[in-house]
Amino acid sequence: MTDVLQDMKGKICIVTGAASGIGKAIAARYVASGAKVAIADIALDKAEAAAKELTDQGPGEAMGIDMDVTSEEAVNSGVAKVVDTWGTVDVLVSNAGVQIVHKLEDFPFDEWKKLLSIHLDGAFLTSKAVIPHMKKQGSGSIIFMGSVHSKEASPLKSAYVTAKHGLLGLARVISKEGGKDGVRANVICPGFVKTPLVEKQIPEQAKDLGISEEEVVSDVMLGETVDTEFTTVEDVAEIAHLFASFKTNALTGQSVVVSHGWYMN
Repeated sequence: MTDVLQDMKGKICIVTGAASGIGKAIAARYVASGAKVAIADIALDKAEAAAKELTDQGPGEAMGIDMDVTSEEAVNSGVAKVVDTWGTVDVLVSNAGVQIVHKLEDFPFDEWKKLLSIHLDGAFLTSKAVIPHMKKQGSGSIIFMGSVHSKEASPLKSAYVTAKHGLLGLARVISKEGGKDGVRANVICPGFVKTPLVEKQIPEQAKDLGISEEEVVSDVMLGETVDTEFTTVEDVAEIAHLFASFKTNALTGQSVVVSHGWYMN
């Protein structure tokens, strides 16, 4: 039987928002597979610290780079640094994101634009910067960090749901345009993962919904799971590894929900 997964040893990867949380877990999984990973984050000091930690663990290596994903100049500069250092880009994980919750009629327009810019402009700009390198070599994997909210909706999350739905469309277009050149695009759709981003939401949603923090966790976040368990960063990292190492176009344009059954399709 032909192995559909390729060895990631020596593969050049960029993971945005990777100084902590899901992004760091994905970077760690790639480094553990022998890849070279650029930890791109708006907090350079934290990115460099994470890169040193992962390099020390090996067998791959990592470096920290400064990247504001909403700035075309910063994105192009960061990608150029990776290419200058390691020669190309094989894998992009567009993971940088924020969460802002308000009722729609109370949603400040500047906060709406900020969230959409980080999620959608970030995915667009980083993809635009790496695709020429991937097409030149005839292969590449682009992975967007979506959410269960790429397929579902929840109160208070109009901007987030809009952004995460948009990533599905962008991945599908990249798949159509890049297929003949071996460039794949996919979306990972986690459920609630207990990261600082989610922990920040608990008191915010409790206040906005008029319920306790315990009820936010048990009813709002985990009420629809099959086991009342949070998804782990390691769960998400395994799917990121699958998409990055899959050899063919067979899975391109697809999304995978990782949510303990919170959403099934």
